[in-house]
Amino acid sequence: MAEILVVTSGKGGVGKTTTSASIASGLARSGKKVAVIDFDVGLRNLDLIMGCERRVVYDFVNVVHGEASLKQALIKDKRIDSLFVLAASQTRDKDALTKEGVEKVLKDLADDGFDFIVCDSPAGIEKGAFLAMYFADRALVVVNPEVSSVRDSDRILGLLQSKTRRAENGERIEEHLLLTRYNPERVEKGEMLSIGDVEEILGLKVIGVVPESSDVLQASNAGNPVIFDEQSLAGQAYTDAVARLLGEQRPMRFTTVEKKGFFAKMFGG
Repeated sequence: MAEILVVTSGKGGVGKTTTSASIASGLARSGKKVAVIDFDVGLRNLDLIMGCERRVVYDFVNVVHGEASLKQALIKDKRIDSLFVLAASQTRDKDALTKEGVEKVLKDLADDGFDFIVCDSPAGIEKGAFLAMYFADRALVVVNPEVSSVRDSDRILGLLQSKTRRAENGERIEEHLLLTRYNPERVEKGEMLSIGDVEEILGLKVIGVVPESSDVLQASNAGNPVIFDEQSLAGQAYTDAVARLLGEQRPMRFTTVEKKGFFAKMFGG
């Protein structure tokens, strides 16, 4: 039985596609068969971050409209045999996706033995975002530690609890918060919300805290999800988040300011 995980947020630019790529890669690296789907019709980015942009022949919309088979459109990752990408269309508008078409694609993936289907949602609350979350079993809400991002995420949590198939059936989607671009030094100075602040406002516990890091941008530009960079703190944080999604208990790292030792303070180390 495939588990459908939507990666969503209210605000753009918080790291949803970066997160979708790393979470899908991490799940596949853990031995799961994973498909990651780009729902951002017209603004395709997932294929770039996954490093497969030159291999896109058919896309999600082609499959929904019966112009290509799922097998033709799925792109097999070159790093992990059990990881597949379904790219968005760059040339269609956002109304090209239909609820019935999306449901059929998700069902066909489940029938094909996928363990996880990761839905990379566009920002906001328009049609693509609604369809990305509608069939979800679990939601990963990506939040930056700033007031506007948290407020927008609160709206998304309301939609997850009222406008999804599970909500219509009187059930609840399992929701998780992922905090990105976290900087403990700025939190300490009062320039950024703390983990506790975000959890209190949204009423959810964080499943991962990804520190602010230039490694994320470098990895994205190279078409290599940052989770594959084992030296990167951001990559390690995504690895921890994947483990927690799979039920493992891990301590939350990269959440406090590293204290300098005596000699480091004296000699500026």
